[in-house]
Amino acid sequence: MPRGSLIRVTAIGSRSPAELLAGLRGRRHATDPVTHVEHLAARQGTYVDWPAWAPAEVVDAFVRAGVRRPWAHQIAAAQSAWDGDSVIIATGTASGKSLAYQLPVLTKLLADPRATALYLTPTKALAADQLRAITGLELPGVRAAGYDGDTPTDERDWVRAHSRFVFSNPDMIHRSLLPGHTRWQSFLRRLTFVVVDECHSYRGVFGSHVAAVLRRLRRVCARYGSEPVFICASATVSEPAVSAQRLTGLPAVAVTDDASPRGATTFVLWEPPLGAADGENGAPVRRAAVAEVSDLLTDLVLAGSRTLAFVRSRRSAEMVAMSTQRSLSEVAPELAGKVAAYRAGYLSDERRAIERALRSGELLGVAATNALELGVDVTGLDAVLLAGYPGRLASLWQQAGRAGRAGRDALAVLVARDDPLDTYLVHHPEAIFGRPVEATVLDPTNPYVWGPTAVLRGRRTAADQGRRGAFRRRPGRARAGRPGGGRAAADPAHRVVLDLTAASRRRHPGHRRRAGGGRRGRHRPAAGHGRRGSLAQHCAPGRGLHPPGRGLPGRRVRPGGVHRARTRRGPGLDHPRP
Repeated sequence: MPRGSLIRVTAIGSRSPAELLAGLRGRRHATDPVTHVEHLAARQGTYVDWPAWAPAEVVDAFVRAGVRRPWAHQIAAAQSAWDGDSVIIATGTASGKSLAYQLPVLTKLLADPRATALYLTPTKALAADQLRAITGLELPGVRAAGYDGDTPTDERDWVRAHSRFVFSNPDMIHRSLLPGHTRWQSFLRRLTFVVVDECHSYRGVFGSHVAAVLRRLRRVCARYGSEPVFICASATVSEPAVSAQRLTGLPAVAVTDDASPRGATTFVLWEPPLGAADGENGAPVRRAAVAEVSDLLTDLVLAGSRTLAFVRSRRSAEMVAMSTQRSLSEVAPELAGKVAAYRAGYLSDERRAIERALRSGELLGVAATNALELGVDVTGLDAVLLAGYPGRLASLWQQAGRAGRAGRDALAVLVARDDPLDTYLVHHPEAIFGRPVEATVLDPTNPYVWGPTAVLRGRRTAADQGRRGAFRRRPGRARAGRPGGGRAAADPAHRVVLDLTAASRRRHPGHRRRAGGGRRGRHRPAAGHGRRGSLAQHCAPGRGLHPPGRGLPGRRVRPGGVHRARTRRGPGLDHPRP
């Protein structure tokens, strides 16, 4: 179903946020841990009619999914995309941003049987969730399919040959689609829309790399004669149009007026009590936020409230789930199995099973990393716990917004860690509430990003030779390897790019081409320029073990590692720890 436009469901827990908070404060504390309670009022929605260009079969599919009438901001963004303008919709959590791209994309796919579309998201969970929503609409001829690291090889061949709506991520575009673009030429030649979901997560150096990937994608599309429209979806950020242009390289129309309804939210700032142990030089130490969140999650599960607890690390997710299960087994053994951990590193079938169980109500409590922060549709959640300030106001509101979907009232609790920043925030609520969120900062002109990117371009395409105006070589621009001429002499940044390009080619000699055009050897340059760091995976015995590669830090995979809140005998290591 489209995100944020869901039918109201009956809650498992019958208590209001005020009653839940009263129960949590009733626990025995020497002092009241609540430093501030902020009541965010409910909001009414503004509905509009379906646009005239939307076909009846698409509208009927949305109505069957529970979307009887769209909200004003959804149609505003969809109209801009349908008119051929790149657009960014930056509205609050659960505001139905998915329909803003689904409506024009599905309409185009049905109107033109040869058109294709690409959906990009930073997490596999969100891609699977959106793919499930599109498949559930049951529109003929769309042929939506996922293309990520979990996709089997034979299925990837089918996706390249037959899928018209591909759900992937920037890593796969960088490592698979762009290096092998000749095998995707039929798809790229007809590419009409590119959806970049949760684009506020592409920031910093990582965001600069993603910006380079999207520009390479545009160059390849230009070679095959297509100019796709970019539709970006973001949480509420400052200057969304500027952020979208930095990310995609195209001017974008910003849609920021949120017309969706919203239930009331009770937001609590919680400071754990001082512990019995003393710190350095006898300084008092507060109870760990992870331990406090575990106790709060136990109380909320006992109250029958469906709760999501966000923690800062994978290890903390396992620890909170294990501690909560142990506490529940002592007082309500039948509820111990209704709590689980969720994090990156699980097998794909395990992640999908946890998502289904949380969505159906089989699970009452989940301890998760930010892998569940972005956009996954989970209706009927009553509360969200945050173990420490996540570092950005945008992430804070994104995580807190997981509860209260479908117009429900919600409870959000920020549990402070024992550090100066968290302590300041819980005692100065004005630093959180009523303040604008941060802008998404990235630098698409970073020469240390563009140097390796220039190597990854490989053979010059038609776009490089000036056949597409958007990428035509500018007069006076020096070619790589000729740092003394043209623009390089006047532009120090361009000279840095040329130097880095030459250095990258020396490090990756397999990328240099022979005179006849073929590559030397079987080296893939993209494999040496990852957008993210490699992470080892802990897998249960008999569940498709992924042995750690040589060169991975030994501390990440070790015998006795914890997997899904249970101690497992992990694979041994045949190399010393660094």
